[in-house]
Amino acid sequence: MGGVRVAIILLAASLAAGAAADERNIRLAAPASLSETGLLNYILPRFSLKTQVKVEVVPPGEEAEAAFGDTGKTVFAGPTQTWKFDLRAPDNDGARRFSDWITSEIGLNTVTSFAPDGKAIFHAPPTVAEEPEIVELDSDEQRLGLEISKEHCRRCHVVSEDTRFTSTGSTPSFFLLRTFPDWEQRFLIFYVLNPHPAFTQIDDLTEPFPEDRPPNMVPVEMTLEEVEAVAAYVAGLKPADLGAPLQHQ
Repeated sequence: MGGVRVAIILLAASLAAGAAADERNIRLAAPASLSETGLLNYILPRFSLKTQVKVEVVPPGEEAEAAFGDTGKTVFAGPTQTWKFDLRAPDNDGARRFSDWITSEIGLNTVTSFAPDGKAIFHAPPTVAEEPEIVELDSDEQRLGLEISKEHCRRCHVVSEDTRFTSTGSTPSFFLLRTFPDWEQRFLIFYVLNPHPAFTQIDDLTEPFPEDRPPNMVPVEMTLEEVEAVAAYVAGLKPADLGAPLQHQ
């Protein structure tokens, strides 16, 4: 068992080192018809202030990690068309954070609060009633994983359909994380990937919090078995529909 734990720690350290570079500058392609409304000048500074991710707007056709246009997920409408958002670089942390924000209720509220001359010109897109997807939990381990996810993870992440409006809008949902090629590794060693080490402890694996640096939030305390149960639950989730094939850059 000791050898397995050492292997997990070494794998975690290796992956954490690769993920340490946090992309803080992204490019967003947007047509002039959207930029000229003033919306982007209104919403992007608010997103950057919240996340410290800076967004550079570039014309359509230029290389970009994300784009507004006619393809992707429908996010808002007005003044003359319905706008869609395309996450082109899902492996880019900054782009993922913008995607989660602009597709969240908080992002939509920010868009619809833009009211030059006192009148809002953007609004929520037309909705089509859909039957909620029922996730079939085939094992006790998956059921435990859902329970643990709701207990410890829902404060920041959307972990299931019924927690979509109880999480932080700037963090990726479990459905979005499920689209990543290395999603399983990310979940199995999440406790060494920032910001989790600051408030997470795994029984008989992680070191206690330093006495002079206690966690600034209620700590997450889990066992390795519970970590594996969460990964088993996520394995059964349908990956988020990003509106276009993944493009790795």
